[in-house]
Order: sequence, then structure tokens, then C-alpha cells
Amino acid sequence: MSEVIGSASAPPVDAEHRRKGRRALRAAMFGFFVDMYDVYLPVIALAPAISYFSASGSSSVEMATLTAGIFAASLIGRPLGSIIFGSMGDRLGRRRTTIVVAAGFTVCTGLIALLPSYASIGVLSPVLLVLLRLLDGVFLGGEYTAANPLAMEYAPRHLRGLYGSLLNVGYPAALGVITLITIFTLSIAPGGGPASPYAVWGWRIPFAVGFVISGALFVYYLRSVPESELWTKMPKVRSPLRTLFSGRNLRRFGTAFVVGSGAWLTLDGTVGVFAAHFKKLGTDVGVVNSVVLISALLGVCTFPLIGAAGQRFGRREVFLVLGAVNIVVTPLAMGLSVALRHNRAAVTVLAVTAIVGALAVWAMITAYIMEMFPTEVRSSGYGIAYSLPSIIPAFYTYYMLGLGNFMSYDYTPVVIIAVGGVLLLVGAWISKDLRHVDLENA
Repeated sequence: MSEVIGSASAPPVDAEHRRKGRRALRAAMFGFFVDMYDVYLPVIALAPAISYFSASGSSSVEMATLTAGIFAASLIGRPLGSIIFGSMGDRLGRRRTTIVVAAGFTVCTGLIALLPSYASIGVLSPVLLVLLRLLDGVFLGGEYTAANPLAMEYAPRHLRGLYGSLLNVGYPAALGVITLITIFTLSIAPGGGPASPYAVWGWRIPFAVGFVISGALFVYYLRSVPESELWTKMPKVRSPLRTLFSGRNLRRFGTAFVVGSGAWLTLDGTVGVFAAHFKKLGTDVGVVNSVVLISALLGVCTFPLIGAAGQRFGRREVFLVLGAVNIVVTPLAMGLSVALRHNRAAVTVLAVTAIVGALAVWAMITAYIMEMFPTEVRSSGYGIAYSLPSIIPAFYTYYMLGLGNFMSYDYTPVVIIAVGGVLLLVGAWISKDLRHVDLENA
């Protein structure tokens, strides 16, 4: 049995195989960083410049809603991309698919950096922005759909939890890098309205950086990353989607969907809402940026530890704990940070606690989903099970507006987080421990 799947009885793998595995892992880590960087550009980099794409006189709630809508467009595009490119990854190869999608989201990010303002072309400005973000999301949905299975299929069985967490380290790392770039850009191009330097040209800098690193990812896959050896050995199915949505695969997909919905809700109720919501509440922008930076750093440091814990104790067991944390600790910390929003120290400690509690779920999500599906549908299974649950949570800002009719709008993220925690707990409860399953025989 091949060492690709980490069998204890397998013969030692050669140096060439290990070298290919390291390349695939590095590329997938970089790819997920680029993915997350791109996803959260509108939440962090565009938040101070959203008036550039808004009509004159728009209220803070209207601009926050536009920001969330731009964010939602990208998240909605991702499941579409996972369906299109997941099937392509299973039929034509993980590497070839990644090259195609990397070219796509590089072009989209570059075009966004060139968009004119609402004052110049009217409502066409935000419409183009939303459409480009939607198309960008389609290509991004194909990136991890192909690249992550490629890397995980090289992972030894006893290290899958660590590999999965290392892939997802790109998430908090991207949050931190975007925040640093935005802080630097604001220092040289101050914000403060649709005619301010940041609103006119400063926000383009983070998007230009995204264009460059996306292009670098495209070149790296084109020149250096090999195809998955496990995929090349396996028989191919004519219709990966039909195989995925039948029998045992469909049942496992349903379980992954419940867990994924919980993961996205807790994330949107913390990271997704945080910058725009707390700026609207009057929290100092320096505090908001500090919270994101500290949370990102803690995420980078703790992800490998959580991945290792999932490998040792079981991903189901760790997800049960994280579900409980996001039912009790995370909502409480978020609620208290809203109540104490003008206390710098309190907001920093409490908001960081809330964000890290939600981020922790993502340290294990890749390995957890990857183990559910056989090789012939792993790309589509992982990609769709990862992306499709993001659609309903993506409209969190509108749920907040609806909840605002029954409670204080300021505290509505607490409800979003708690519902997510319940779904995490339920999904984990009905899950099976698959950490010891060989990927070749999944």
C-alpha cells in the first residue's frame, strides 16, 4: 500500500515523492492564503472607502449593507465555482484545474482595482464591483476545490490533521496581512469621505497586491507543482456530481453541510461583521484593526495545535468542544464587546476572544471534509461541501436587519454566532471519526 496514504505497513516513499508532496503543500498553503486575502478584501480594505461606491448621502447602515452584499457576492460565487471546477478537478486533474482558476481570479482582482466611482458612472460602479466579486468568487471556489485535495492526497495518514491545519493557516495569515496593508495605506492616503485620498486611490493598493500574489500563484502551479499521484492511479467516473449525490456520499455530504453551515455562521457573525459593525458603533478604528491583527496572529499560532488535537483525539470530539464554545463563550464575548464598545481594553480582549473562538473551527475543516469522500469525487465533494454551506450564512447582514425588528440591532451578531454553534454541535454529534481511514480506501 502506498505511503501516500500513510499506512504503517507501507514501504518507505522515495525522496522524489516527498519533494512533490512538499511542493503541493506549499502551493496549497499559498493558494489558500491568496483565496482568503481576496475574500476579505471588501470587508477590511473596502470598508473605509465604501462611500466611493455609494450614492451621496447614504446612511452608515446602507453602506454597511453594501459592504456585506459585496462580501456575500464572493461567497455565493464560491459554491458555483466548486460545482464547476470540482467536477473538472475529478475528471481532468487537480493541477490543471488550479491553473485555470488562478488565471481567472487574477484577472478579476486586477479589474476591480481599476473601477471608477459612483460619482463618475453612477449605480454602474457598485454593480460592476458586485459582478466582478461574484465572478471572482466562482474562480476562488475552484482554487481550493482542486489545490487542497492535491496537497492532502500527498499527506501521510498520521499527519493529515496537521496538513489540513497548515493549509488553513492561510486564513488568519491573510486577515493579518490585509489589515497591515490597509493600515499602511491609510497612513499615506487618509480616508474620510468619497473624495478622500484613500477612497479615490488608496483602496486600490490592497487589490493591486492581491493581483500580484494571485499571478504569482498561477506561475508557481504552472511551473512547479505536480499532479496528485493518487488521482492519477484511480479510475475516473464519468459523472462525479451524480456519484457524489448518491448513497453513502450523499449522507456524508449532508453531515458536512450541517457542520459547514455552523462554521460559516460563526465566522460571519464575528470576522465578517466585525469591522463594519464596530466602526458603525463608534469604536476607534485603531482598536478595530488591533483586534483583527491580534486575532490573526493567535489563529496562525493555534491552528497547528488544533489540527494536532483533532488528529490525536478525533475531529468529531474537537468539533463538539468547539460547538459548545460557539454556543456559550463566543456569543457572550461578542455581546460584552458591543456593550463595552468604547472601552478600548475591554473591546480588544473580548472581541479577540470571540473571533478566535470562531476561527478555531477552520483549523480542522479541511481534513474533516476530505476524509469523507473517495478519490474519484474528492475534489467535487470537498469543494462543494466546503462552499455550499456558505450561501445561507452569506446573507447575515440581512438576518441582522430582520432581527433588529425584535431586538437591538447592535447585538444581533450574538444570535448569528449562537445558531452557528448549535449547528456545529449537531453536525459533530452525527459525525463519525474517520481520521484513521486511508484516503485511497475512503
